[in-house]
Amino acid sequence: MSKILNNKFFLIGAFYFFYFSAVGVYVIYLPKILSNLGYSATKIGIVFSIAPLVRFLLPFFFLKRFKLDVKVFHISLLVLIVSVGLLYLTIQNFYLFCIAIFFYGASASVILPYVDTYSLELLSKEVYGKARLYGSIGFILVALVLAKYLNSNYTGLHFIAITILFCIITAYLLTNDSNFTKKSISKKFSIKGDVALWISIFLMQVSFGAFYSFFTIYEREAGLSLEMISYLWTFGVICEIVLFYFQAKFLKFNLYKLMQFSIFITSIRWFILYLFPDSLSLLFISQSFHAFSFALYHTVTLSYLYKLYHDKNLASQFYYGIGFGLGGFFGSLIAGYIYGKYIFLFSSFVAILAFLVSLPHYRVSRK
Repeated sequence: MSKILNNKFFLIGAFYFFYFSAVGVYVIYLPKILSNLGYSATKIGIVFSIAPLVRFLLPFFFLKRFKLDVKVFHISLLVLIVSVGLLYLTIQNFYLFCIAIFFYGASASVILPYVDTYSLELLSKEVYGKARLYGSIGFILVALVLAKYLNSNYTGLHFIAITILFCIITAYLLTNDSNFTKKSISKKFSIKGDVALWISIFLMQVSFGAFYSFFTIYEREAGLSLEMISYLWTFGVICEIVLFYFQAKFLKFNLYKLMQFSIFITSIRWFILYLFPDSLSLLFISQSFHAFSFALYHTVTLSYLYKLYHDKNLASQFYYGIGFGLGGFFGSLIAGYIYGKYIFLFSSFVAILAFLVSLPHYRVSRK
């Protein structure tokens, strides 16, 4: 049994490594690549809003019409690799590229929540962080390496293709056995009793829209080199890794209070970016908060939802759908339209709003 768990831990860690390596290219460098190709800020915002919107809508199809099983999961892996090929063919055309991003986002919106659910069921929330940190390592390596070798617009796509290929291989090996969970999606799932919680999750990810879509461009305009910006991304993820590794100690405390603390810290983080976009020391302090605004928030929120809802698969789907999906959609879209010196002031305000909205839910939350 111990050997099986070790093998599963290795495959889960490898999946996260390659998946988030691809995310690193997508988040850090794709905005700059699109800008180089003549995409306006508005068009970049639209591109980065498509995948989150699909991520939001897809769980409703599984809720009403489809069953999320291993067969659907494997079909999603196939769609993912095909969509990567489409990125190459369509990147010069805004409208066709949006279609490619649609398929990329649709397949990813099935794959990540499904593996997350399996990982938490198999490894527990204490060990989950140690597997998940390999994703952060992959993100860091891409941030460091690609900054030195991004000599053409297609180099970034090459990195996405290679990392996605290995991501698919590890995901298939992880799920291609009889022990993989095959739970179907319950049709009784409801978020009506916890509306404040879900609004808070939504607003938290809206606040991240500017960061994921425009942080690189924002700091380039503030005078920082692309290499220095990659160091900032890397430092934030290093802090994330440290917290993922040691987070078991935090998880002994009240999960919901930890979630609220992470939201409040996030608001401070965005406010620092607004006030001091060209101060390296303060930028590094701001990036250190990524340990709380992403790593701690992600684990405690997922763990809290797993505790709150019986249907853990669908809780995970809607966490990604409402948060990273709908929240990411509006965050990217709004950021594209309001991009300018006040963009992170807006993000800070939205994060504070997420914190305030979460307060009523705590008084009625289930312990």
